Amino acid sequence: MPRVINDNCIGCGACASTCPADAIFEGEDHYQVDQEACIDCGVCEIGCAANAITEV
Repeated sequence: MPRVINDNCIGCGACASTCPADAIFEGEDHYQVDQEACIDCGVCEIGCAANAITEV
């Protein structure tokens, strides 16, 4: 399932640096997932210390 980054995001960038598809980018308020580029591997969710990434 695709993933979203919620308001718990602390802006550390760990998700973006671990994403093998480069599907995570810095948005206006917090990081966001490009749903078309996401390969649904879950690496970003594992690397998120703030538990801000969830499946849609």
